[in-house]
This record gives sequence, C-alpha cells and structure tokens, in this order.
Amino acid sequence: MTEPEQHQPALIENMLLLRREDFDELLDRAAQRGAERCLAHLGLENGHAARDIRELRDLLEAWRDARRTAWQTTVKVITTGILAALLVGAAIKLKLMGGPQ
Repeated sequence: MTEPEQHQPALIENMLLLRREDFDELLDRAAQRGAERCLAHLGLENGHAARDIRELRDLLEAWRDARRTAWQTTVKVITTGILAALLVGAAIKLKLMGGPQ
C-alpha cells in the first residue's frame, strides 16, 4: 500500500468526526437562514417583525371583540323589540291605551 492510501481511512474518519461535532451548529445555522428567508418572504425582515406581529394580533383581537359586540347588540335589539311589542300588545288588549272603548 502506498502512503496516500494508508491515510485515506483516517481522513474520512476525521471528516465524519468533524461533521458530528459541528452537526448541531450546522442545523442551527440552517434553521436561522430558513427563518430569515421566511420572514423576508412575508416582508418582516427589517427587524420590526415582532412589533408588526404584535400589532397584527392586536388588530385581530380588536376585530373579534367588535364582531362579538355586534352580535350581542343585535340580540339585545331583537329581544328589546319583541318585549316592546308584547307590552304594546298587552296594553292594547287590556285597553290601557286610548283606543275605542
């Protein structure tokens, strides 16, 4: 065997050991780059992403509150209208209002 052939298995083994040691760092860098690309794709790469996302969440929460309040108001108006109609009907039936006597 020649000298380069004798060193080849050791070289490959050292490369594998190096890769195992740096594997976590490699994964971290890949995850970081992926996250940066994702934020850039969404237009949130300028460092204000956290603030923008908080504002979007606040806006969404305000929309949900407004929608819930609108439904509650609609139910209250309908309920009040029905009760008012019943009271007017009862007053007419009992001739409490100035109708023909």
